[in-house]
Amino acid sequence: MIHQLECPVETILHVLGGKWKPMILWQLIQSSKRFNDLEKLIPDVSQKMLSQHLRDLEREGIIDRTVYPTVPPKVEYSLSEYGKTLIPVAEVMCAWGENHNKRKYEDSAS
Repeated sequence: MIHQLECPVETILHVLGGKWKPMILWQLIQSSKRFNDLEKLIPDVSQKMLSQHLRDLEREGIIDRTVYPTVPPKVEYSLSEYGKTLIPVAEVMCAWGENHNKRKYEDSAS
């Protein structure tokens, strides 16, 4: 049996799909973050969804989860080396979003 590969767009939507994963990725591009930091930076995400998306991104190899042996335990999330390959994609998406918002603003002002 021949295994058919997914469409590349379908693959990226599977890995980064959802409302919160791109926002988590964008925050981790800046620097490593703790769970509470991500909650504050993305205030509308629930703890359950944030936990789920962090686990998904970790399972895909996009982020690393580092546990420090302290009391209480300290956990940080950061982009993995593989995850850093998404930085140009995220930057292009950001630039497109800025242009789109500008275009919408100009259209509504006319």
